[in-house]
Amino acid sequence: MLALDPLVLLDAALRGTLLALLLLLSAILGRDRPQLLVVRAGIALCLGLAVQVISATPWFEATVPGLWQAPLVAISVANAVLFWVFVQTLFDDDYALRPMHLLAWFAVAALSALNCAVVAGSASIIAPLTVGLQRAIPLIFAILAALAAARNWRTDLVEARRRLRAFIVIAGSIYTVLLLLARLSSPQGRLAGGTAMADVLVLLLIIAVVTFRMLKLGHLDLFPLPAVSSKEQTVLQDDPLPLTAPDAGEDTLVIALQKLMQDERHYRSEDLTLASLAGKMQIPEYRLRKLINQQLGYRNFNAYINAFRLDEARAALADPARRDLPVLTIALTSGFQSIGPFNRAFKTATGLTPTEYRKENMADS
Repeated sequence: MLALDPLVLLDAALRGTLLALLLLLSAILGRDRPQLLVVRAGIALCLGLAVQVISATPWFEATVPGLWQAPLVAISVANAVLFWVFVQTLFDDDYALRPMHLLAWFAVAALSALNCAVVAGSASIIAPLTVGLQRAIPLIFAILAALAAARNWRTDLVEARRRLRAFIVIAGSIYTVLLLLARLSSPQGRLAGGTAMADVLVLLLIIAVVTFRMLKLGHLDLFPLPAVSSKEQTVLQDDPLPLTAPDAGEDTLVIALQKLMQDERHYRSEDLTLASLAGKMQIPEYRLRKLINQQLGYRNFNAYINAFRLDEARAALADPARRDLPVLTIALTSGFQSIGPFNRAFKTATGLTPTEYRKENMADS
């Protein structure tokens, strides 16, 4: 009987476990709201990582012809683009997929497939350039993902979700950089022996932590609520979801916060941030975050502030006495810094542009 190398058996067991976890994570992501872009991006990333786990097997890389490896290598390298897209969808509830994202994925996949099937094994003078570019791609998109996470992380009000998001970005970025360094130091960029096993073990630990945390974290905390019509939004505002019962101290803070927003219209302040509002109230950021999330029911700081701004804008647009007031003036007076974000937020909240909303209300009056 042919004796198998224990390291080979251990590597196969680790990869099998990792594949099972990736499939489980895909099922968890898609169990409730598969229509969400963040869910679809997460499932795509899980499946892409599953392909990467298979294609990075030392036996597979050493024995399968480059032409046959090319499609799997293309998907594996393009996972860097998927990770970037997934991070943006995870941190920005209003994120929209654009043609440039699909183009980036296809460009990276095509470059990687070409390198694997044709360029890498040839004496072409462009080989060092294209192979070098391919190896730089994971680092480039890891940096872009980290920047996207840093830009939106502080506005998230759900503490458990913030911690999970931070772990995904930090662990994912570190893994990407370590894998790049390992391949740069390996012959022909292939992982073998202990390096290959370390690669799959690190990825297994990351996916295991994410899977465990997502099993504990409800989808209402992790992802935004399903989109509803403006009429349904009004009903939800009149009959909000049950929130944590405030104690006396929290109740006092809620009253003070509402006074700042409703009476003093602090939402009009330029460059209003969670930190500046916490400073105004003389409380720590984490406490203000908890207050807005658990007592008022908001998951994102920008959504909380924009609710006041949009209420003022809607009242102005429906006021016959202000029918000649430019939309830009109304947007700026309400606290928006420019017309673009105002138009997008207004259309999301009402289903109408500001001009359409004004015409409809003027006709009714």
